[in-house]
This record gives sequence, C-alpha cells and structure tokens, in this order.
Amino acid sequence: MFEPKIVVFACNWCTYAAVDLAGTSRISYPPNVRVIRVMCSGRVDPQFVLEAFKNGADGVIVAGCHPPVDCHYTNGNIKALRRFTLFRRLLNDLGIEQERFRLEWISASEADKWVKVVSEMVEDVRKLGPFKPKLGVKEV
Repeated sequence: MFEPKIVVFACNWCTYAAVDLAGTSRISYPPNVRVIRVMCSGRVDPQFVLEAFKNGADGVIVAGCHPPVDCHYTNGNIKALRRFTLFRRLLNDLGIEQERFRLEWISASEADKWVKVVSEMVEDVRKLGPFKPKLGVKEV
C-alpha cells in the first residue's frame, strides 16, 4: 500500500503547539507526517512548498493561527491566506493537483483538529497516488 509523505509547515505558536499537545495527550496520528516548525505561517514562502514537492513530498500543509486575531505577529496568518490563495491557483499550471496542498488554521488547543486534518490529508493523497512532477524538468 502506498504511504504518502506529508510535509507540514506549522506555526510555532498555534499549530506546532497543537502537534505537541496531541503528542503529550497520547493522541495518535498518521506517521506519514513530517512537521517543520516555522515562527509564523506568514513566513512560509511558496518556494518552500515547491521545494518540498521537489524533494519527495506527496502532499504539503501550511498551518497557522486562526485569522484574523490569533496571530502572534498580528497579521502573519492574513499574509499566508493571501499568499496561498494565489499560490493555489497556480498549482494546476505547475502540474500539481490542488488536493495535494492545504492551508489550515489550527490553534494550540486543537489537537483533535490536528489529528483530523492530517488523517484526512493522508487519505486524500493516498487516493491520488505518489506525486509525479509534470513540470518537464529533467532529473540529472
């Protein structure tokens, strides 16, 4: 059975705390997930997402604090929302199915939501199969 690799860029203040809460609460979630802690979802450049796909991710999640007021940096989540709304429109042009990318808002107390989001993502990407770049880029 295909086991997808999911990369999550998680905001330090909200989503990463929810991941930590899930761990300390002994709530299990799929082992397919690799979490990269970032200080704010607004700091995640779309290039990071493309790099994750380039390096073998089958799906990518960017997760941060609930807009509009939970952001530790005031408006980083709004910046992420704007940036990734535009980015999502480009995915098909880049040969990436939109279902392989998600932007989520998960607060520090939402360990259950964290588990739900990553479980859904793993199942959705499993149905899509392994990511195969269609960018016409030749491997060296």
